[in-house]
Amino acid sequence: MAVPRFFVSLALAPGMIGETIELPEAAAHHATRVVRLAVGAALTLFAGTGGEYAATIARIDKRGAAVRIDGYVPVERESALRITLAQAVVANDAMDYALRKATELGVTAIQPLVTARSAPLPAGERGEKRHAHWRHIAIAACEQCGRNRVPDVLAPLPLAEWLRAWQGGGIVFAPEAGRGVAALPAPSAPIALLIGPEGGLAGEEVATALRSGFTAAQLGPRVLRAETATVAALAALHALWGDFR
Repeated sequence: MAVPRFFVSLALAPGMIGETIELPEAAAHHATRVVRLAVGAALTLFAGTGGEYAATIARIDKRGAAVRIDGYVPVERESALRITLAQAVVANDAMDYALRKATELGVTAIQPLVTARSAPLPAGERGEKRHAHWRHIAIAACEQCGRNRVPDVLAPLPLAEWLRAWQGGGIVFAPEAGRGVAALPAPSAPIALLIGPEGGLAGEEVATALRSGFTAAQLGPRVLRAETATVAALAALHALWGDFR
């Protein structure tokens, strides 16, 4: 059985080897109530800044749990492809799926977008909770897939506003593009993948992306669901230029 991994919002450092520290409440609950680890069990901790720490549960009580830091491994599992996923907001389950799989596939950052056909995004406190939920999805995916750096999950923006601010190149996926990803040159700098919502991006939105320096490509002759397009696009880029080579 693989040693379970937990993200902790702590300032971990290699100099802490041998110390016993309190687990944050959420991590303690997950480790002892969900995964049901006992005193003496091994686990791995990471704080999102690179590297991971071997640890052992030293105490479990009503106050929470404490672990002993046993070692530091400076391992990195990040992709050489620096990709920002610019994902139009879609329905809850589909959005969770897209963000989870994008994290597993190594994206550097995730930018949720409000587009003409995107799913409604609640305002105020409910919107903030949705954003926090998306970050939790990314953290959980890192725990599962072995990443030690959590991708930035940025606050949602209108598509036009984000395009004005984006400084790099990118690919916009549109069924009418007429060419596939394999026809594009390999990126030499960080890029963005612009994925539309159910129903796709509006024609003017695609045109705006093209005027902003994006290149259009398609993902085969069939119309894909938004979350399928996200996974397919990332997998295609990794097969051509990234982790799958």
